[in-house]
Amino acid sequence: MFYSYILKSEKDGKYYYGSIENLEIRLIKHNRGDVKSTKARRPFIIHFFEEFNSRSEAFRREQYYKSVNGYIYLKQNKII
Repeated sequence: MFYSYILKSEKDGKYYYGSIENLEIRLIKHNRGDVKSTKARRPFIIHFFEEFNSRSEAFRREQYYKSVNGYIYLKQNKII
């Protein structure tokens, strides 16, 4: 399985969007400081995720989260 996910920073309350095959390992990497873009915003919790059968589907969903329409969808459905 592949995942698109939203992490929430417990430090600043902001969100991070991503996609990956192993969500648990990715969260560990974010919280260890191994991810340059999130290092200063640790710690993180998994706020939301969706499962997909392929990497490309998960990546497309991540890109959707990052779009204006995706933002509206996430707000309307009270995900963020």
